[in-house]
Amino acid sequence: MKENKIQKESKYEALKLENQICFPLYAATNKVIRKYKPLLDDLNLTYTQYITMMVLWEKKQVNEKQLGKCLFLKSNTLAPLLKKLENKGYITRNKDKKDERNLIISITKLGEYLKKKAVNVPKELAKEIDLSQKEAENLYKILYKILEEK
Repeated sequence: MKENKIQKESKYEALKLENQICFPLYAATNKVIRKYKPLLDDLNLTYTQYITMMVLWEKKQVNEKQLGKCLFLKSNTLAPLLKKLENKGYITRNKDKKDERNLIISITKLGEYLKKKAVNVPKELAKEIDLSQKEAENLYKILYKILEEK
């Protein structure tokens, strides 16, 4: 009878929260995004708006499909996000003249100006997370390994 109980317990080991890789990943993500919040509130951006602006600060112009791929976001999440950024004056959305099915997202002068206000956000966040440079590099590699499509 005792052996049967041990077998049952081991059968359900995988269902223990402490044995899930997804849980600490989820909890750490939430914690990091909460640490971003006060920094991004000063910029009037949500975290998702911020990462969208990061792509546009780098590329200046991108089509909606490329942007979604960069951010790992689907169109139904991206469309309302872009509308809000456009309403704030940070981006424009225009149909591609070559193919009207494509939407071209471009940064505005106001969006470029926001970059100057955001320049210290990564440094300020780094102060909030106690990782060495090597640990941060390893974590980055591991996370992108998880994100790789198979």
